[in-house]
Amino acid sequence: MPTGVGVAVVGAVSLVGEALVEVLEERAFPLSELHLLDDGEGVGHTVPFKGRNLRVAGVDRFDFTRVQLVFLVGASALVSECHARAITAGCRIVDLSGSISVEEQPCLVPEVNGALLDSSLDRRAVASPLPESVALAIALAPVRQQLGLQRVTVTACLPVSSRGEIGVKELARQTSELLNARPLEPRVFGRQMAFNMLAQTEAVDAQGYGAQEKRLVEELRQLLDSPELVIAVTFVQAPVFFGESLIVSLQGAVEADAQAVTLALDAAPGVEVVESDDYPAAVGDAVGQDVIYVGRVRCGICDPREVNLWIVSDNVRKGAALNAVQSGELLIKDYL
Repeated sequence: MPTGVGVAVVGAVSLVGEALVEVLEERAFPLSELHLLDDGEGVGHTVPFKGRNLRVAGVDRFDFTRVQLVFLVGASALVSECHARAITAGCRIVDLSGSISVEEQPCLVPEVNGALLDSSLDRRAVASPLPESVALAIALAPVRQQLGLQRVTVTACLPVSSRGEIGVKELARQTSELLNARPLEPRVFGRQMAFNMLAQTEAVDAQGYGAQEKRLVEELRQLLDSPELVIAVTFVQAPVFFGESLIVSLQGAVEADAQAVTLALDAAPGVEVVESDDYPAAVGDAVGQDVIYVGRVRCGICDPREVNLWIVSDNVRKGAALNAVQSGELLIKDYL
């Protein structure tokens, strides 16, 4: 009987890749060996793991038959090639890239649809969805039936870490330039990001929506097993380094009871409810934590079927790295 599995992390030199390795260590993931992989300038970097610095190898020559589980992080071009190679090698895959449609590769949030793998005919690959989809699914799953959920409206304020390390460095640089009265030179976001809010986070299509906004709609419908659910979504870029904040309005079929909603949320796995005399913040509460925080639970002013929520979560740790590792734990349970 094997005592662990071989694991590869593709895209290890990234904010999410490094957080994923950290979570693997913290959760004592049943590893027999760990391979950190990347391409380009990422090759040769080191990532700390269990008191050692593991060197990142080039993914182009890696033999995926050496491992049983692969985490795919990073650019879609890199991920698409590695996905095919890993499948051919017989690996199980947790894909964080969003490069494959939900019809071809189901989304998994263990607190919400962990039983998915029990009924799935093909258990080789799952997607770890957008951090915003993770937070919303965990918060909405406990109350969807109680409310008779019909519509979700969400404004997601994304931190600059949603762009990776370049986003974090850009906000730091712009902040320094402005505080030191130097001319501002926008690079990553196209305009001033420091001390500002941007109404969109990426290029939009003819309908006015970004690819990530549309991806959230597809992922959330699948996670909640509600293909007809009406979802209105806007992604906003916020001048925050880490931690996302979601303004959420739910429309149900029946009159809502805010106290009952609060109790359902409080009993749900992965949720920490902050009572009405206080509220959680991304910075100070959610960052570095393994749960999502929900506050300001209240019924609508004009519509008794409406419930409004405030949700904060660590986008890198909880929404990406932890969800991926938890998904990996479910995928490899047959090996142990």
